[in-house]
Amino acid sequence: MKDCEYQQISPGAAPPPASPGARRPGPAAPPGPGPGPPPPAAAPRWSSSGSGSGSLGRRPRRKWEVFPGRNRFYCGGRLMLAGHGGVFALTLLLILTTTVLFFVFDCPFLARQLTLAIPIIAAILFFFVMSCLLQTSFTDPGILPRATVCEAAALEKQIDNTGSSTYRPPPRTREVMINGQMVKLKYCFTCKMFRPPRTSHCSVCDNCVERFDHHCPWVGNCVGRRNYRFFYAFILSLSFLTAFIFACVVTHLTLRSQGSNFLSTLKETPASVLELVICFFSIWSILGLSGFHTYLVASNLTTNEDIKGSWSSKRGGEASVNPYSHKSVITNCCAVLCGPLPPSLIDRRGFVQADTVLPSPIRSDEPACGAKPDASMVENVPGRIKNPILLGAPVFMRSSQAEAATWLKPSLAPGRTP
Repeated sequence: MKDCEYQQISPGAAPPPASPGARRPGPAAPPGPGPGPPPPAAAPRWSSSGSGSGSLGRRPRRKWEVFPGRNRFYCGGRLMLAGHGGVFALTLLLILTTTVLFFVFDCPFLARQLTLAIPIIAAILFFFVMSCLLQTSFTDPGILPRATVCEAAALEKQIDNTGSSTYRPPPRTREVMINGQMVKLKYCFTCKMFRPPRTSHCSVCDNCVERFDHHCPWVGNCVGRRNYRFFYAFILSLSFLTAFIFACVVTHLTLRSQGSNFLSTLKETPASVLELVICFFSIWSILGLSGFHTYLVASNLTTNEDIKGSWSSKRGGEASVNPYSHKSVITNCCAVLCGPLPPSLIDRRGFVQADTVLPSPIRSDEPACGAKPDASMVENVPGRIKNPILLGAPVFMRSSQAEAATWLKPSLAPGRTP
């Protein structure tokens, strides 16, 4: 092989002589009338991929764009909804159709014949129902951020250290004492953490939700700690609105049919008949749902706990005392419906940091080790931590026991690990 030598050429040196067979360059083009303006520099473009936070060549991405759950976000991450919103659209269609038909075809007659208070009451109920529905649907129900890479690794290390020398896998449960009742914490393979008390993983939204009640397709969202009060107000006010419209439509048809045949009156008012049918088949389910959740609120229970029989003998086990009940109906109602609304733990509007490892999609039913951590999905909220349960211990591993008692209602005793 020939050795290659590199020489530094001075900028003022003459060009090397051309070889005999080399093609000589043609004559230079004559100069124009004047030197033209230099071409404009290309504007820096943001790349559609990458997780940069504002560097050239990368588009800054919001955290809602890389959210690991199955939720959909609107208005730049300000509003969130479940992945399947078809039933929610049907709910809006039924409410809007029934109310608009009532205001157009029934309220003018009732206002002339009876009182002007009927359309006013209906309007107040309608706006209250829509307000509660939208708040329930677009509010964060209490989603817990998934464990970061460091937290998941430390937790897996601790779980492995607690295992025995046999081939039996180490237990993935922890226990905490709440009001003298031992509560078992289950491990979530998707979120890579031990779920706090009353927390469950929603298989539809693929998120762990605090005080998980149920996933309601009619509102298009999970019902949890942060939107349960809006959900309860929605079904309660909707039952009043449905019963009010049903009674007013019956009154309208009765007054209009005086002196004529009732069947002919029904043929003349098809819109009122449609309202009557919708309200008749809806009122029973809505009233039953309102009564059931009134019982849950008075007992400080959730639908998930009632179905599983966590504090009763529904599954043949021994009945235990509900550790979250305050032994008073009024106190339970105030604690569930009037307590302070906790802040959201997911910073949807924040920017993804440049060194953040973006999570890859994973199914909630896959107990794989490569779960989707997102280190920056947590909002810097004073008094809160990134994950309420870390390394199998209660929240006061990072904060004081008094701070832990503020979210493990009504009280929390020091937890222990098996």
